[in-house]
Amino acid sequence: FASSLNYLGKSSVHQQRSFMSAEVGSNVTLHCSYGTEAARYYWYKQSLGQKLQIISISYKFDKSGEFHDEFQDNPRFTVKTNDGKSQLNIFHLKPSDTGTYFCASGISFVFEFGEGVTVSVKNPVLENTSWIRQSESGTVQMGSSVTLNCTVQTGSCGGEHSVYWFRHSGESHPGLIYTHGGSSDQCGKSPNTQTHTCMYDLPIRNLNKSHAGTYYCAVISCGQVLFGNGTKLDVEGEAVSLSLVYFLSAALIFTIILSVLLAFTLHKMHKRNSCQTSGYFFAGDLHYAAVNVNQLSRPRRHRKSTESECVYSAMTHTLN
Repeated sequence: FASSLNYLGKSSVHQQRSFMSAEVGSNVTLHCSYGTEAARYYWYKQSLGQKLQIISISYKFDKSGEFHDEFQDNPRFTVKTNDGKSQLNIFHLKPSDTGTYFCASGISFVFEFGEGVTVSVKNPVLENTSWIRQSESGTVQMGSSVTLNCTVQTGSCGGEHSVYWFRHSGESHPGLIYTHGGSSDQCGKSPNTQTHTCMYDLPIRNLNKSHAGTYYCAVISCGQVLFGNGTKLDVEGEAVSLSLVYFLSAALIFTIILSVLLAFTLHKMHKRNSCQTSGYFFAGDLHYAAVNVNQLSRPRRHRKSTESECVYSAMTHTLN
């Protein structure tokens, strides 16, 4: 129920930034702002593939917060809430601190959640043996297809991996779009070393503007979480396509109007000329003559259009 409230309307809880990368031993500060005053303020953590864990609850007049579970009596975590804002400080980062952190506000039984901030904690010591490499960033055309690659090396640690793909665009925060858990079909072991290397693909077909953004590959292996540096994907071609559609539409409308005008003009010319031709025609035993009638001498009420009146005379001629 609580998580579905964000879909009922625009949330008044906002978090700064959306993806943070930090090294083991460093410190980070996560910020959150509340558009409306609430009775309680919360911080949650969600590790990859795990359920939400509550970190702290701050009441309206309690600025320091009350911590729960593994975060209780842990000096590495502190919370400061004041004037519609809250910040979560994490000191001396550990690899286990990797995850997505959410802030929330609560009034009675109504909860509002922020967008979440994903924190990736990297260990420089393990980077020589464990790492993730992703496809190069690039620009693709609308309607085309692309396959993003994620290559994972886990050192001497084998076993199955849990692979996650996140997308972060300018209009939204990172969202989990694909999981590939418990599979190592594309993994191999180097014959000269004990390192294990795995390759994972994310195919994207029929690209449009909504596919633009930065794609992150994350892998859980041997008790640690590895994040790639991300692949930025730009999708172009919509503006050119719309211009072409507008041009072709205008050309089609102009052609239709021109065709109608030409047809109307030809019809009028044909109707006028059919009654203004003088001459004699011989057909069998009859001679026909088409005579133009001058109506200028008639009164106005008796005049008729020369385009609609023709007078024919005929005389019989007997051939000897």
